[in-house]
Parts: sequence; C-alpha cells; structure tokens
Amino acid sequence: MNVKKQIFEGEGVTLDFKKTITSCEKIARTMVSFANNKGGRLLIGVADDGTIKGVKSEDEERYMITKAAHLYSRPALEPVFEEVYVDDKLVLVVDTPASTLKPHYALAEDGKWWVYVRVKDKSVLASKVVVDVLKRSTDSNGVLIEYSTKEKSLLEYLDTAARITVKEYCDLVKVGRRAAQRILVNMILSGVIRVHTTEKEEYYTAA
Repeated sequence: MNVKKQIFEGEGVTLDFKKTITSCEKIARTMVSFANNKGGRLLIGVADDGTIKGVKSEDEERYMITKAAHLYSRPALEPVFEEVYVDDKLVLVVDTPASTLKPHYALAEDGKWWVYVRVKDKSVLASKVVVDVLKRSTDSNGVLIEYSTKEKSLLEYLDTAARITVKEYCDLVKVGRRAAQRILVNMILSGVIRVHTTEKEEYYTAA
C-alpha cells in the first residue's frame, strides 16, 4: 500500500484526508458514504491539501472513529485500522469496505439519521431515489420491468435529450413525484438508466 502515492493523487471518491477527528457526526458521514459506495479510505494526520501532519494521539483518534462507526452509523460499520509512517510521521489509515447491508445511515447534528453517498471528494445527502436503489440493490429478487407508456416516454425523451431531472419527468408523464421516483428506481436497478448525483442537483441519463 503506497500511502504517499495516494496522498499525492489527492482526495476523491474512495479517499478522504483528515488532519484530526473533531466530530463523530462528520466522520460517520464520510464512512457511511464510503460503505454505501465502493468502499473508501480515510487518512488521519493528513491535511486537505495533502500536507502530512501526523497523528498526535493515535488512541484518541481510534476511539473517535470506532465510536462514530458503532454509535453514529446504522447499521454499524467495522473500520479496519493500520498505522503507517510517512516521512517519519504517523498516519492512521482507516479502511471502510463497501457494504452488503446498504443503505447505511449517519446520525446528524440535528439528531436525525440520513443516508450519504460519495460524490467526487464530498459526502453528499442521498436523494429518495438513491436510497431506494441502495435498499433494493442488495435484494436478490431481480427487477421485472413492465414497459408502460411512462417508461417508454422516458426512454424516448432520453433518446433526444441528454438528461432529465425528477421534476422534468413528472411534467413529461404527468405523474406525482413519488410515482416518478418509483419508476426511476426500477429503471436504474434494471440498468436502463443511470443516476448522477452532484452537489447541486440530481439527474438521469440513458445507461
């Protein structure tokens, strides 16, 4: 494992730097977003810009991370710890594998549990569509799609337009938001369309 090379490449979908752990809520959010995605790695003792600061109290950092994984994440997560010296400074490596118990929720400062997903180098709140996709992606029963006019209209629309949002789809087929979300979830799970989450909006494209 070349931690120095990873630091040089910078933060991304599967990598996050933390100089130190200051909040169980924040670290739970990052670990949950990793578990809901392809898994990921936290490097503790590394600043956002990649400067290696080293960990002052390794026991304290481990305690905070374990607490975040067990008490601030639901279902609980089991992070894997490793200590690595980079330029004579101790970096705590914390791996959160991709989970088979999706979706995982993180306890927020408002006392509510929310689902987060990883978008580039940020942990972003998951939409209702994404939460449903996560819930059902671990379900062994396949999705049986019955193509009604609503599904056909979506595919025809995406043939000419590059993308569509939930609101645009509601307007297109004249259905409410919940019905539209249900159709979108089924079509994502069957591999017909893809969901794209950005920090500002969410949209769908043909797969």
